[in-house]
Amino acid sequence: MNLAQVPPVTSIGVPRLTAGMDEFGRLDLRAHREVHGNVQPLSLRDLMELANGMKLKGRGGAGFPFAKKVQAVIESCRRRDLPPIIVVNATEGEPAAWKDKVLLTRAPHLILDGAALAAAALDAEEIVVGVADDGIGFDSLDEALMERRMPVPTRIVTVPHRFISGEGGALVRGINGEVHIPPGVKTRASDTGVAGLPTLLSNAETFAQIAIGARIGPYEYSAVGDEREPGTVMLTVLGSARHPAVVECPTGTPLKEVLRLCGAGLGPGVLTGGFHGKWMTSEAAGQAEVSRESFNENGGSLGAGIIIPLGDDTCPLGETKQVLQYLAGESAGQCGPCRLGLPDLARVFGLIASGGGSPDAVRAAAGFVKGRGACSHPDGTARFALSALETFAEDIAAHSHGDGCGKPVRGVLPLPPYATARRLSVDWTRCDGHGLCAVVAPELISLDANGFPAFPDAPVPGWLEAGARKAVSMCPELALRLTVPPKAPGHGGEERGGLLRRRR
Repeated sequence: MNLAQVPPVTSIGVPRLTAGMDEFGRLDLRAHREVHGNVQPLSLRDLMELANGMKLKGRGGAGFPFAKKVQAVIESCRRRDLPPIIVVNATEGEPAAWKDKVLLTRAPHLILDGAALAAAALDAEEIVVGVADDGIGFDSLDEALMERRMPVPTRIVTVPHRFISGEGGALVRGINGEVHIPPGVKTRASDTGVAGLPTLLSNAETFAQIAIGARIGPYEYSAVGDEREPGTVMLTVLGSARHPAVVECPTGTPLKEVLRLCGAGLGPGVLTGGFHGKWMTSEAAGQAEVSRESFNENGGSLGAGIIIPLGDDTCPLGETKQVLQYLAGESAGQCGPCRLGLPDLARVFGLIASGGGSPDAVRAAAGFVKGRGACSHPDGTARFALSALETFAEDIAAHSHGDGCGKPVRGVLPLPPYATARRLSVDWTRCDGHGLCAVVAPELISLDANGFPAFPDAPVPGWLEAGARKAVSMCPELALRLTVPPKAPGHGGEERGGLLRRRR
């Protein structure tokens, strides 16, 4: 699927968030009101009762109860005598995530309705909507803001389209004009967020769900879906699906029904929750229902609603290896578990995919990073790797015998174009083993027993690119090369001995 294009939208049952999309495509303000009707403002008490009545949990991944977030902001505002800020997280930096982009491009007024309701109830100072700088959703949201009057000043902030940019702390830092990476220590936005003010930060779909609930009330909202997790959810279904789509369905819908709708079989495994999620075996996927509880019981994770069936014609271990290399490169590189642990985790898993290594080495590497990072990125990456060990045990056994599974790596798990492009290589006809490169970039390059450079066959993490370039420029024999991403500003080929050589 073309990553620059939003996938089709469909639904199981009566659509709510996606209502009117089949008729209008994108709902401007007139179409939005025709389909959804008007919405009345809520008092603070009404907002809390609505969120509790809906049993609404955040749809960005963690699944934290929305009412508890609101309560935390209320208490912080009272304690500090400060007004709050409302932040809508619509960044969706994961390559496989599309549901929020669907809302941005096709139903932006639902997102704005939810944010406006929260802002009015909390008497907020401002609304900030964070979107990625990939060009998807900004224009639609900007046009929607020009069509309507918001209760408080509202602005759009773009952040780099990277995996970690959507982490709550990273988004707050970006809005505050700082580097778009998670803070070095874990903080709560409700305590100190945008401009140091108490901040209600939640996912775009969460605010859209509030807009639906405010119109129909908690009783009707809970009339569909699982009793413990009522309502509908939006799922991004990609991978081996013949008809990839964003699907809205009631909670409690059998997962196999969603996959059947998108033309996907169960295959050897289904990735649930995205790259920080967990693999689910085909047997478990056949039993699971779409809810956080059911996914957890069957070894999966609902997360941000990403469902990727693998299919039977690709190597599960090779697919997992590529994603682990990508995740290692997407870290901020500011703490040990990310800077050292994630590249090592990708390396030892890569050895398994190549027929060497052992699951115990992967478990040890994952244990080094779990619970020790400044954000959730190391934990999510470790969870993804460990889940693959459990789900693809037979493939690991086949690879360990040296024959492999006999399947190529087809890139079923979607990665951005730059994910594997930034690589070091050596022209061995030139290299004389001076060893200077290992001195300049010791985190990337070591020396083998004969004094020649050695480094893993993996992409260079973005935060180590400067060191790689320095090593390339200082190589006296012009033997070291760095291939850079085609979309990187000012680049598009390879650096060699400090010279950029553009490919035609």
